[in-house]
Amino acid sequence: MKYKEESHIRSLLKGISWRVIATTDTILIVLLITCVSGECSIESAIEIGLIEFVVKLVIYYVHERVWQKIYRNVTTSKKGTLYKTISWRIFATMTTFLIAGAVLDDFEGAIYVAVIEVFTKFALYYYHERLWLKMPLGRIRYYFKKS
Repeated sequence: MKYKEESHIRSLLKGISWRVIATTDTILIVLLITCVSGECSIESAIEIGLIEFVVKLVIYYVHERVWQKIYRNVTTSKKGTLYKTISWRIFATMTTFLIAGAVLDDFEGAIYVAVIEVFTKFALYYYHERLWLKMPLGRIRYYFKKS
């Protein structure tokens, strides 16, 4: 599949769609971890999710633009998507660990959140990326120019 050069708007929309999926996942993971530890905290889960949404949206956008340069005029494969997924997971998991650790004030809880996230988000990100590769570029661009 030929990698498509994305507009900045498409990268932003892609980032927002990913952040909705990923933040929901993070909130559920934090809620699970806090409940298992006997201190269910929806407040902490939402706080981590909101901080993460904003911080990671910026990081995601930069990550997308870097990969735009790497993939310029290249045919991307499932292996290429896997490399992109791995690079994103490294940055994203470290960020989640730091945010969860700061909010929960619990090193062990932050590790659990980060480790579980590696598995859930790895799959979610990979399929999110493959879906966006199949979406036509022009329709989004055309919609915004038309408005």
